[in-house]
Amino acid sequence: MPAGRPRAYALFAHCFTCSKDIKAALVICRGLAERGIATLRFDFTGLGESDGEFADSGFSSNVADIVMASNMMSERFQAPAILVGHSLGGAAVLAAAHRLPEVRAVATIGAPCDPAHVRQNFKARLDEIEAKGAATVELAGQRFRITRDFLGDLEDRNQEELIRSLDRALLIFHSPDDAVVGIDNARHIYEIAHHPKSFVSLDGADHLLSRTADADYVSAVLAAWASRYLPEEEIDKVDPDWVTVANAPGHLACEVRSGTHRWIADEPESVQGGADGGPDPYGLLLAGLGSCTAMTLRMYANHKGLELGSVQVALRHQRIHASDCEDCEHSGGRIDEIERHIKLDGDLSSQQRQRLLEIADRCPVHRTLTGEVRISTTEVTD
Repeated sequence: MPAGRPRAYALFAHCFTCSKDIKAALVICRGLAERGIATLRFDFTGLGESDGEFADSGFSSNVADIVMASNMMSERFQAPAILVGHSLGGAAVLAAAHRLPEVRAVATIGAPCDPAHVRQNFKARLDEIEAKGAATVELAGQRFRITRDFLGDLEDRNQEELIRSLDRALLIFHSPDDAVVGIDNARHIYEIAHHPKSFVSLDGADHLLSRTADADYVSAVLAAWASRYLPEEEIDKVDPDWVTVANAPGHLACEVRSGTHRWIADEPESVQGGADGGPDPYGLLLAGLGSCTAMTLRMYANHKGLELGSVQVALRHQRIHASDCEDCEHSGGRIDEIERHIKLDGDLSSQQRQRLLEIADRCPVHRTLTGEVRISTTEVTD
């Protein structure tokens, strides 16, 4: 979930024999959430934390799982407007989209053009599966029971017609270096599909997007692309005299709103629960003081006709021992100290520079921080 109100909802389908917790899925879904898109990850039947037997599942059951997950989202939150599928999950979302009228956009990552492509993962055992009805194969260090019915379900698909009649915006991610699902699969999907369709090359990436940078890139491009097919974002204006802050259960990250502006505040990853999605509260406090300082100096210089060039303000907050502060009233315990370094460019005399430093101490935020501040807290129940 995003820190604030989601702009849209998406559903992510993982790759063959993987799980919802594969690194690429985690990075992509968290990246989408940071960009305002709430995204559900789930495990297909018999995988990860889902019940059932993998041997009893198949491509058809994967499609059915996507539809059921979408129905759950509709009941509890909102129907997904975006389907995202990785590898065989990509083939599954292409098929499931036809059963989900609320879906506006579909994205595939390293997807085969035909679900039967996965047969190559156990081609050495195909004869045994056909002869005995089933065989145990090892995939990515795990053992799975593959049945004849599973193979038949892969073959019994009219995937080309499903792609041709998709009638949704389609984005195809694929790496030319993919050694598991070749790049020709992406070309075939692109040629079959009707517009609007887009292709993004993930050069240098492997099939599982094991490098964080590759998965980050996918989430950034996907969010930007999908925004074109989502309803125009409604930004509710808040009273300009107020700043509102909200977060979702289980999140430290907060959505901050001021007027028509929105941004994220968060804690660094070193803090439990933090995801480094934005500046921390003290970072925002320093940003307020720094921007107020720069604005105040600019207004003064404009009023006085000073040749002031750029203004740069660097700030740092720390807790120090009161005994180390010569100008402080308290002598015991610790106090808050803000260091402010100001760089003034321009043709200014030493007297003008000194005066500007004095003016910096008169910026409204500076005076608020160093003056007497009263904070009243009231619970709002509506």
